[in-house]
Amino acid sequence: MEAREVFAQKGYDVDYRNVKREASELELMLKYSAGSRAVPVIVEDGKVSVGYGGS
Repeated sequence: MEAREVFAQKGYDVDYRNVKREASELELMLKYSAGSRAVPVIVEDGKVSVGYGGS
């Protein structure tokens, strides 16, 4: 299951952004992730997590 599905099921508001289709979204992702291209990049209350282990 994808991170956005897990977070949505837990009641979180999820703002999915497609970085493959939108260059500006990729730039924003790279800013948050300090240049890492690993996905997903999850931003919650100013805390950034890169990658997802699932649960």
